[in-house]
Amino acid sequence: MKNNSIGNITRARLLSGAASLLAIVCLSVVASVEARLNNAAPQQTAPVVPSEKPVEQVRKNIQVLNGLPSSQLIPVMNYMSASLGVKCDYCHAEKDGHLDVVSDLKPEKGAAREMIKMVQGINKANFKGNPAVSCFTCHRGRPEPVRAPALPLAAAAPLPEAAAATAKETPPTADQILARYTEALGGAAAIERLKSRSMKGTWLTANGMTLGYEVYQTAPDRIYTVLNTPKQGVIERGFNGQTAWEKGTRGLRDLEGPELYSLRRYPDLFKDIKLQGQFTRLGFGGRDTLDGKDVYVLRGMGNDGKGERLYFDVQTGLLLRRVSSTSTMVGIIPEQVDYEDYRDVEGLKVPFTIRVTTIDAGGSSTRKFTEIKLNVPVDATKFNKPPAPPPAAAQTPKP
Repeated sequence: MKNNSIGNITRARLLSGAASLLAIVCLSVVASVEARLNNAAPQQTAPVVPSEKPVEQVRKNIQVLNGLPSSQLIPVMNYMSASLGVKCDYCHAEKDGHLDVVSDLKPEKGAAREMIKMVQGINKANFKGNPAVSCFTCHRGRPEPVRAPALPLAAAAPLPEAAAATAKETPPTADQILARYTEALGGAAAIERLKSRSMKGTWLTANGMTLGYEVYQTAPDRIYTVLNTPKQGVIERGFNGQTAWEKGTRGLRDLEGPELYSLRRYPDLFKDIKLQGQFTRLGFGGRDTLDGKDVYVLRGMGNDGKGERLYFDVQTGLLLRRVSSTSTMVGIIPEQVDYEDYRDVEGLKVPFTIRVTTIDAGGSSTRKFTEIKLNVPVDATKFNKPPAPPPAAAQTPKP
């Protein structure tokens, strides 16, 4: 009797989810057309990188995510968790105090598989495989799909007079906005002089913990960081252009996948400074407001296959926000970086606050720097992986 009840609940969820998805397919079509009219780059599912194995070759009991790049598995899990407003144990059973991610014990996991197949079918039939419809399309942060608008409905805001006046202005081109950004930073000559950088400050984690933080970088992509934590002591991380590593109280290990990406990306020496050449397509995406500031928006596709939106202050020309979108088979996963408190350092404007916001709350953080120095000597050996500690000497029994 209990199993029949669970089955009925599961089927009801599937049917309600299907109805909700199909009901808003038309809205997704409109959004897709609107995006194209705004020169937004179309989202394409990223192919598996030849050197990266698909997830079914790395993990056990993969049934509907076959072909997904293994590095996308955790981001996809976090995306589905955020879309439904639940934690991992909503679908995964526990065993001996830990999640048994391979187990199919909980019916919610089976329901999730059916939902993934339904979403993939809708996107294949209506959007040429692009993830226009996703878990979030219907669930909106709730376990059950949102079936009706919340009342009372919000009144449509009237068009501001200022916006109506500026609507007739000739919009700047992407090249003009990027050129102005280069000048706002201090000019091409100042950027070309940038060869190294040291930064000291704090790292504020998503759970409110403040850690000591130091960064040392040299061109083109070498980086060494020091993180002072209250529980794990000092954690060092480095990348010498070929090998990435971490050293702490738990030992020495190599970094790869999302950890390597995070180390190199936040902050990258040139990624958010030399924007020209980073995109296969980039166009003017309109005018908007951000924290009370008028901004120009550029939309396009990066060389890495990710959709991009960049927000530039109309008054200063500086980059205030960058949003990238990773296209996966279950949805588009956004990542947002905000740049604040620009200051002049040796003729170059640099942000002293960098906020990173991701689908995974644990990956979100705020880096606030109290000291930034440019073109300072940095010991090249800092970036190299330290030698492994010698094994503990075996004790010779006393005669």
